[in-house]
Amino acid sequence: MGKIIRWGILGAGKIANKFASDLRWVEDAELRAIGSQNKQKGEEFAKTHNIPIIYNSYQALASSPEIDVIYIATPHGFHHQHAMLCLGHGKAVLCEKAFALNSRQVMEMVELASRKKVFLMEAFWTRFIPQYEMVKTMIDRGDIGEIKFIQADFGFKAPSPLAQRLYDPELGGGSLLDIGIYPVFFVLSLLGKPVALNAIMTPYPSGVDEQIVVNMKFANGALAVLSSTFAADTPTEALIAGTQGRIHMRNRFHNPVGHIEYVKGRDEVHQINVRREEGFGYQFEARHVGECLRKGLTQSPVFSLQDSILLIETLDKIREAAGIAYAADK
Repeated sequence: MGKIIRWGILGAGKIANKFASDLRWVEDAELRAIGSQNKQKGEEFAKTHNIPIIYNSYQALASSPEIDVIYIATPHGFHHQHAMLCLGHGKAVLCEKAFALNSRQVMEMVELASRKKVFLMEAFWTRFIPQYEMVKTMIDRGDIGEIKFIQADFGFKAPSPLAQRLYDPELGGGSLLDIGIYPVFFVLSLLGKPVALNAIMTPYPSGVDEQIVVNMKFANGALAVLSSTFAADTPTEALIAGTQGRIHMRNRFHNPVGHIEYVKGRDEVHQINVRREEGFGYQFEARHVGECLRKGLTQSPVFSLQDSILLIETLDKIREAAGIAYAADK
């Protein structure tokens, strides 16, 4: 049995509930505290997940001696502020995506973590889930040859009335940072930094994107077409085509479970179902963080801070190309 990693969660919303639920599947992990600025919400969260300590301020959670690592689960418009608070108190941080609103904020977080010599990682759960791991393994061993084309989408019709976080530029609203980040991450993780990109979007009256399409080109000549939308339900699939075959992730490519269609050569089709045994899928990244902390690491060797920097810099370039601006950019 390894050292028990004591977790605190900052924010008591929907994704925090899923993460808290999944921590029970993580060996040598204890959910020790919840930090919520809404007293009633914090008490309900603690009762649901059997959490012994409730803090009614984020400051109290960040300064608690009872905690080894804090999972930040607030809307991404607040990630920079909350990560800086926790890092400033010497706490290890797993911060939900998008890491922050722009590369300036991310660099401030990275620099503070480096100065304090504490662990920091973006909670990009897709990098750690079984479906992604299987596809990455197939690509790395050459099952489809050299990648030449990727297409990925993520879209749903946002319910009315719209949640403020979806359209408010003060909160980093728009489809790109909320769901478009998944296709962007996916392509960067397979092809690296693009050498060229362009983007067009349909805006809300607030100026952020209701939907966006991004085209990218890479050093080997590969192309990618990516999209996200709050205006319509889309398949949320990914197609990776190579010189010797293709992989089609047909069921929410960013999720732990899925259906993969592998076509070898031109028409030899193999169907692969990826299943998970339990939970929502957040236990994989939480388990990885625990392993990193026990080794005394300050960043992940799987999804590094450099990976997060490349991601946010690419998102900045996409926003610039599409004409999406946030108050935090000034």
